[in-house]
Amino acid sequence: MKRLLAFLALCTAFNAYVQAADPITLGLSYPRTGSYKEEGLAQMRGALLAIDELNAQGGVLGRSLRLSSLDDASKPDKAVRNVDKLAKEGAAMLFGGASSAVAIAAGKRAAQQGLLYFGTLTYSNDTTGKDGHRYMFRECNNAWMSAQVLGQYLNKQLPDKRYFYVTADYTWGHTTESSLRQTTKTEDSAKHPGLKVPFPGANLGDYQNALTQAAASNAEVLALVLFGEDLVRAMRIAKDLGLTSRMQIVAPNLTQSIVEQAGPGLMEGVVGTEPWTWRVPELENSAPGKAFVKAYSERYAMYPSSSAASAYSIVQQWADAAKRAGSLDSEALIKALEGHSYTLLKDRQQWRSFDHQNIQTVYAVKVKPRAEVLKDPLKQDYFEIVERLDGGTGLPDLATWQTERRNAGQPLALQ
Repeated sequence: MKRLLAFLALCTAFNAYVQAADPITLGLSYPRTGSYKEEGLAQMRGALLAIDELNAQGGVLGRSLRLSSLDDASKPDKAVRNVDKLAKEGAAMLFGGASSAVAIAAGKRAAQQGLLYFGTLTYSNDTTGKDGHRYMFRECNNAWMSAQVLGQYLNKQLPDKRYFYVTADYTWGHTTESSLRQTTKTEDSAKHPGLKVPFPGANLGDYQNALTQAAASNAEVLALVLFGEDLVRAMRIAKDLGLTSRMQIVAPNLTQSIVEQAGPGLMEGVVGTEPWTWRVPELENSAPGKAFVKAYSERYAMYPSSSAASAYSIVQQWADAAKRAGSLDSEALIKALEGHSYTLLKDRQQWRSFDHQNIQTVYAVKVKPRAEVLKDPLKQDYFEIVERLDGGTGLPDLATWQTERRNAGQPLALQ
């Protein structure tokens, strides 16, 4: 009997050891195909680097990490199915996406599964506004923050100009255009007209029609509220119509991947915003940020983009919260994250408690001339940082946030 009890105890101990040694799965739902696929690939690279670094340091709570990834093609319904698959696989948390419609849909489904969802590229105000909930944390900035720093720059450099807006017809496009109109005082649509193009699924004819109307207007600033390959297609048509030489082109959310797809010659002079570029660690004197740029560049032979930095930061911040909480439980992690301040790849950031928006510095950027870009060893020194906005400056306060929630029929605190 004693031998049997000893054997059973040994089996129990062994099973506990095996369970403790099982890797923790992190679930990435990202666009491997579709208009935003380049942003998705950057997210994958950033996430893998973070996981490898954490595993080299002993993992999280004594367990190694592994990544399980699925393609969402920037389609909300596919992202929702991915959430279910990853939850069934045992993922401890979920992250990813390059579309606000995807992040909102996937985040709500993750909440139903009791899992945290970290949005990577989801700039719509709605993500942590009227559609926000306790299980959603947004790592990047929102549309209002972009509009504040962009408006700050444009109002100084191009005051009292006439605008024409071409906007993707979904939540990101709507809230981005609305925010930029407010900060540039271009709310009068008779004086500053605009057109919506379908999303997803806009074709070249949609862009040709919208930009032909822009060409016929007396606008001096062309705001292309488009992203990924959609922006690239529109830029090619704008150049063919002669708009890139007679108008200032504004693309509210620029990324390194977009410039790479279009080519710096086509994108030269375009103004937009970024929450991070590989030059930011130098600007903000961030040692961890510089180390990230070096490690990423050596591993992938390219500079990290903001998409890569976002995914990297999410994995690192989730791991930090799990270590501080001593748990993988979602409720414990929410408590560990809310109000938490940290520095990682730039200056100080904070997960704001009441809406889970990441408070951070945002930058207005301008695409450099092609000849200047080509001087860089990796030929990827695309952006000149032309304006900087401190973290909390560009965000609506609690009262404004609650008014928006009330108007949308949502609870005045995250549920």
